[in-house]
Amino acid sequence: MYRFSIDGEEWILRFSPQVLIEADEKQAILMSLLHIGKTLAGFSHGSAFIMFTKKIGAIVFDVERIPSFILTVSNIVPEENWYVQEQDSFKPIK
Repeated sequence: MYRFSIDGEEWILRFSPQVLIEADEKQAILMSLLHIGKTLAGFSHGSAFIMFTKKIGAIVFDVERIPSFILTVSNIVPEENWYVQEQDSFKPIK
């Protein structure tokens, strides 16, 4: 669990027990959140968003604003598991 502050709001970043990643990857996720900074204030309670990183993959965040500002990394999808729809079928992105 990590605590960080953006524009006077104290946030908590936590990781779902099903998400198994190394400490350096957790730190990279935290730094990515600091880059989007003020955008976090626009997310309402119960919403979700995804960040795409080359090193980690698609990172799924769940937003809680009550009783505290909490972001939970609920899942990470590596790039090799990404698919795109092309006409009537789905194909790997790579």
